Amino acid sequence: MQPFANASAHGRAFAHIAQFHPELTAFRRDLHAHPELGFEEIYTSGRVQQAMALCGVDKIQTGLGKTGVVAVVHGKTNTRNQMVALRADMDALPLIEQNDCAWKSSKTGLMHACGHDGHTAMLVGAARYLAETRNFDGTAVLVFQPGEEGFAGARAMIQDGLFDQYPVQAAYAIHNSPETPVGIIGLTPGPMQAAVDRIEIVVTGKGGHGARPQNCIDPILVAAHIITAAQSIVSRNVAAIEQVVLSICSIHGGNPGAMSVIPGSVTLVGTVRTYHESLQDKVESRLRDLCESIAAGFGASAVLTYERVYPATVNTEPETEFAANVAAKLVGESRVIRNMPPSMGGEDFSFMLQVVPGAYMRLGQGNVNGCMLHNNRYDFNDDVLPLGSALYASLIEEAMPLVHK
Repeated sequence: MQPFANASAHGRAFAHIAQFHPELTAFRRDLHAHPELGFEEIYTSGRVQQAMALCGVDKIQTGLGKTGVVAVVHGKTNTRNQMVALRADMDALPLIEQNDCAWKSSKTGLMHACGHDGHTAMLVGAARYLAETRNFDGTAVLVFQPGEEGFAGARAMIQDGLFDQYPVQAAYAIHNSPETPVGIIGLTPGPMQAAVDRIEIVVTGKGGHGARPQNCIDPILVAAHIITAAQSIVSRNVAAIEQVVLSICSIHGGNPGAMSVIPGSVTLVGTVRTYHESLQDKVESRLRDLCESIAAGFGASAVLTYERVYPATVNTEPETEFAANVAAKLVGESRVIRNMPPSMGGEDFSFMLQVVPGAYMRLGQGNVNGCMLHNNRYDFNDDVLPLGSALYASLIEEAMPLVHK
């Protein structure tokens, strides 16, 4: 199997890894067929451990973040006592896959709909190359992380001592990007992904007969006013140049089979996305005021639970410039986007970047089957596997070059 021309790259790392492209593809497709949710990646973790042993890494550690795996590869030398981490996420999503490929999910209701199977395979490819060549001066720490999809697996690994045991100077992560052309590498200094907040609003009124609403306090009516008013926070309380998203994504109240029953309560669930903590504070405060005052105006009550799930993913400038330079050497300057627009999506690599410097990058895989991430017909583009592996490996070689005497 030969990669498409626009998924090719320069340099010995890519040429070396391209030789075992079919093996990486088979590995990725096996992971795709066996998806697992966060902290349940038993099969995936086991396959990674097997692959690391076959690669000949110097150390394999399990148990960080429950199902996380850390592999260590030493360079030919270690004259400067340097250490750099590469991270790949391993978990899947609770979706019913609608693809018909031979490697379709074997587990009903679970699916690799975000490409973490591909990320894991790319890091396995980098591990094999680094262990076979060892053309660097220092230590590569390869982090196979569980539970990115809402479980904060990165935080769990850190709490279990990831960076205490491996005091790295920098950490890097790659995520596939279906909306980006194949082989394009994008990143930006500063915010790259938004903070993820979960909101839940419980509106309590007084239930009763739908034919006699005057005897009730209708929480559905109150909830409707809150939904409408909540949108004014972005349009009237946040500067136009700031980026904030507030979405109410679920409303539950009453029973569709009981057309004449006004329920006693309604629950709204949604999300807020921002890039800066000051905006989180503003949105939370304003939303709480609106919920309470609107409900009180109708004689009801509203309780807001505002949960800050993931912080913003903020790339440090020196590491971002370094990673962009590495990417440019690999694929050419014309195929690197150095100021890629940040996403309002979230990413728990943010927890790692709160502890160590680093950069989060996107690797274009093209819109292969017309589906974006988290779609039940999404699939990872195997043509970019060698490129992703080479990018991972090149970050290690360039960050910790051999000292030639």
